[in-house]
Amino acid sequence: MAELPGLGDERGEGASGAPTLADSCLADNRLNLDVYPDGCRRLLQLFEGRRGEVVQVEFLRLSSNDRLLGAALGILPRLKHLKSLVLKGGHARDEFGSCRHGSLTSLPPDIGSLRCLTHLDLSFNSLSALPSCIPRLPSLRVLLVSHNSLVALPEDFGSLSKLTFFSAMKNQLKDLPQSIGDLAALKDLDLSENALEVLPEEVGNLHSCTQLDLSGNLLSSIPDSVGNLKSLQRLHLHSNLLVTVPASLARLPNLSRLDLQNNCLRAIPPEIQTLPFVHLRGNPLGETELPPQAERSSATELQRLFLASGEDSFTVTSEGCEVILACGIRFYFPPGAASDPVRIDFRTLEPDPRWVKLRHHDVLLSRVLELQPHGVRFQQEVQIWMPYASPQSLHQREVVVRTFSGHSWSDLRTQVEQETKSKKHVAHCHVLHFSWFLVVSRLVQNECQVPTEGTLLFSSVDPNIKVTFPPGVTEETRNVKLQVLPVSAEEIAELTADAGCRASPLLCLSQDSLVDFLRPVRIQLPLPFGVTGLNLDRSRLHLLRGDVQGQTWEDITSQVVLEFTHLYAVFEVTHFSWYWLWYTTKTYIGGIAKKVYERLRMYQVNFIALQRKKDPEQVLLQCLPKHKVDPVLKKLQDRYRGPEPSDMVEMFEGEQFFAAFERGISIDMDRPDCVDGRLSFIFYSHLKNMKEIYVTSPVDRKGQAVKGQVSFYRGAVPESIPEEASRRRKGPDSLWLATLPIKLPRLKPRWGENPSPQNGFSFSPLNLGNAETGYLTQANLLSIARRVGADWQTIGLNLGLTYQQIERIGYNNREDLDKQILDMLFSWAQQNSEDPDCVSKLIKAMKESGRQDIADEVESIIELGRQKYRESIRRVGLEQESSTEDSATATM
Repeated sequence: MAELPGLGDERGEGASGAPTLADSCLADNRLNLDVYPDGCRRLLQLFEGRRGEVVQVEFLRLSSNDRLLGAALGILPRLKHLKSLVLKGGHARDEFGSCRHGSLTSLPPDIGSLRCLTHLDLSFNSLSALPSCIPRLPSLRVLLVSHNSLVALPEDFGSLSKLTFFSAMKNQLKDLPQSIGDLAALKDLDLSENALEVLPEEVGNLHSCTQLDLSGNLLSSIPDSVGNLKSLQRLHLHSNLLVTVPASLARLPNLSRLDLQNNCLRAIPPEIQTLPFVHLRGNPLGETELPPQAERSSATELQRLFLASGEDSFTVTSEGCEVILACGIRFYFPPGAASDPVRIDFRTLEPDPRWVKLRHHDVLLSRVLELQPHGVRFQQEVQIWMPYASPQSLHQREVVVRTFSGHSWSDLRTQVEQETKSKKHVAHCHVLHFSWFLVVSRLVQNECQVPTEGTLLFSSVDPNIKVTFPPGVTEETRNVKLQVLPVSAEEIAELTADAGCRASPLLCLSQDSLVDFLRPVRIQLPLPFGVTGLNLDRSRLHLLRGDVQGQTWEDITSQVVLEFTHLYAVFEVTHFSWYWLWYTTKTYIGGIAKKVYERLRMYQVNFIALQRKKDPEQVLLQCLPKHKVDPVLKKLQDRYRGPEPSDMVEMFEGEQFFAAFERGISIDMDRPDCVDGRLSFIFYSHLKNMKEIYVTSPVDRKGQAVKGQVSFYRGAVPESIPEEASRRRKGPDSLWLATLPIKLPRLKPRWGENPSPQNGFSFSPLNLGNAETGYLTQANLLSIARRVGADWQTIGLNLGLTYQQIERIGYNNREDLDKQILDMLFSWAQQNSEDPDCVSKLIKAMKESGRQDIADEVESIIELGRQKYRESIRRVGLEQESSTEDSATATM
């Protein structure tokens, strides 16, 4: 095989004989290369240099976002022992933070010859048709093709006789082949969020099916044959267009959940109404037809849809509806807003400063809400209510909803309301198109249209500030905006360290035209505090004009005619920008104004690093505005302990910073928020800048405690901020912000446990199983956690956690899926650490949750442990034999 351009030599050992990265990639019988940005290149190198080992691989993971995917696909048919193949996209993100689908559009036909392949994951790709080789895979049990663009399944799809799990959620399937009824072994079928309008009668032949998810489609009815699915336990039909359901569903013997929420049901068979596990909210049922446990709604009212935390879509019809999301966001679609049924997909995203462009003095108050399909025009305005983090004071500021058109952000006309029950503040706006939305607090903005006849514009923050546009100032009507930033005398004195410095409010003027005005515009500003026309020393007064970004401030006192009254200064300009009136004895006032302007945009913050009292390896990191530190620490003191907060530092809204664990403390480097071994944060003053993670140490903690530390460093600052503004130290530590200690205590061995460092990791729940069958370690659990994803709740329930535990885990970590997964997995591990059958229970729970891929991985780990145990026993036995023979020889 010819070496591809750009592929270096990576064959087993380096020149010195030391193991290379290839050794860590090719471990046992698996290759997990999707965690590397160049995973396909590594596979090609390994195949050329160590082909004999690669062809024995049973588990392979590659990212389909990789540019060398096409070349890597060519060698897959040669891996005859392959049992699990993952070719997922979604490892890269676009400029808006969305998962970027992979480039995979087909598979080589010879993939169908992989007779050992039982698990195939092609999620988050660009498949428009199912590759023809897939129905020819004789051993396939698990198939995932979610988040693609499939419009149909092939007619021979039913030939997959061993298939037990199939997920095609979030595609564009409009119908199903009749052969789907031939999948006799199928237990879990997920076809949610497609465009299915009708189901074939043959779906009633899936007699092994225990879970069927058809939510988020366009079904108006379901066939009576579904009543033949005697094994069915969960049936999800929410968010469709169902007007009726067959009574036969009530006779399914094993059914424990029937979700009919958010449909168009006006009549339901009585036997279904009385089922204790049926969910009917969001249907226009009449008063006499509603079961006691359902929410009552008049048939004349709009349909109300209440979406649970796991749902991410709903359907809007021409009748209109009201939608309430679990996060508190609300929508109102009036009748006639949509002429045809439209499925709305939604999600909330972490704000990324690379595309969430805040203006000067803006404060972000919410996460980003994305609504799809983008750009679809509604016939009538849709109303949106978005909860937000209420600032301490809205004095001289206003809250607006900001939306992104795909090219630029713009502010919507917004009303601020307070909910009656929760007392939460919400931002209310009207839109005709869907895209991205967020809530910000900005300087109060006054605006007006300037006609040829001229006009007058006042500031609502300070009515003493006004702008006069004379007749003939423009040939065409222009839109003009005015914003004012008041600056107190105390702030100026503190920032300049000069009690004699004074400044007027900061005035920003802007317009929608690039052409200067035809006649001078007259501006009136109040004189700085304590200065009047009677005691004015003109030599100390300076009028400054700043550029759009506030980076340079020019003293234009000599370029304009300044007039004074007892309280005001009046001047004329033809160009709009920032204007600031200063009263000082200092000479280089432009440089001083620039530094003061920068400091006005900064926040004083402290860092905290706390460790859980019950589990010191669980560390909470947070960056807090100075005034929030004491309340937050008081709230956390029962569960956490740690050092005093760091010294105060200053940060900009939207500034990036990193947390680096040092001196013997390390973290999982495969985290998506880990950059070069450091955790990445973005500081937003009114959002939670918090992460809770598990730390480890390569040091044997049963022998000694570890005294490490976490240091915080500056990263990228928002655009238009000068580099020196983020550097408060000189030399190589210019980006260093603060350092806090992290101490991992010395561990005592449990009763009966050999204190040898080979016995495992830092606490008992992370050694699951026993010596004979092999242990499941902390590293194994972390590897499993990375693959769990959105299935964590189902897995947790099948592991035996209660609904209350799952709800608590979800609530405590409601802003971070990774935390939810780790909390669930390690909570279960702690509860079952003494159970010798806990590993087999984990495997069973994974299978019951439809995660055969994870179950296979756990079984492979345990099998490797068994082999090592047998080898160690064999070695001990041989040594004992040799010792016996030596003793016999010695006595002869």
